[in-house]
Amino acid sequence: MSRHGLVSLLKAPEIQEFGNRPNSVRETNHYQEEYVQKFVERWDELIDWQARAESEGRFFIDLLKKQSKHKVLDVATGTGFHSVQLLEAGFNVTSADGNAQMLVKAFENAKKHGHIMQSVQADWRWLNRDIDGKYDAIICLGNSFTHLFKESDRRRALAEFYSALKHDGVLILDQRNYDSILDHGFSSKHRYYYCGDKVSAEPIHVDEGLARFEYSFPDGSKHHLNMFPLRKDYTRGLIEEAGFQDVQTFGDFQETYREEEPDFFVHIAQKAYHNE
Repeated sequence: MSRHGLVSLLKAPEIQEFGNRPNSVRETNHYQEEYVQKFVERWDELIDWQARAESEGRFFIDLLKKQSKHKVLDVATGTGFHSVQLLEAGFNVTSADGNAQMLVKAFENAKKHGHIMQSVQADWRWLNRDIDGKYDAIICLGNSFTHLFKESDRRRALAEFYSALKHDGVLILDQRNYDSILDHGFSSKHRYYYCGDKVSAEPIHVDEGLARFEYSFPDGSKHHLNMFPLRKDYTRGLIEEAGFQDVQTFGDFQETYREEEPDFFVHIAQKAYHNE
């Protein structure tokens, strides 16, 4: 199902374009203009694969193995970090992303680790149009769900995730702790997700409908992402209303936490009710 030959022909824009009023850009499809080639090429500096692997450990691997999930759809592949981690652990992984340039970079990264990635370019809102079969698990990581600005887009994406899962499938979806950012201001332990020690990722504008982050690199270059600041309980509510059950939320990979402390939340939702 690899479409690497197709996506490699598609070119990302050279520069980010937000216009004269960047804080007013609140459109789901705009992420295509945000992940320009230069930003994609530097994305791994921001993540720092080794540091991120050490910080999150085997959380996702152990969770999926405990639930006997083997066939996994990574719907927010990015440059491939989690897809490669799961491939290394022996999972059957299909890697999807809406941005062609990200998939090209992910394919290259997987190849460096000795894997041929099964990749597909797909918009979550029409996910089942572009993928084949049903999956044991879907992972939507890297704060990616925040790219959906319209509630109708979020509901449609979750419905597509639900449909793409087997009857006993599991959805794993993460997000920043936007509640803390909105209510108390931004702070970060800089330990999870964006682990590059020479790169900063900080919001330069936040309101209830927009979190505009600036990513600064050692050479002085800057890139930006406009994202919707999802509150935790709102996201959990959307997941439940899509039909998922037993939604469990971890804070920075811990089962117990104080609401304002985690940098990130991870939601784990079952398609079928599990009575453990």
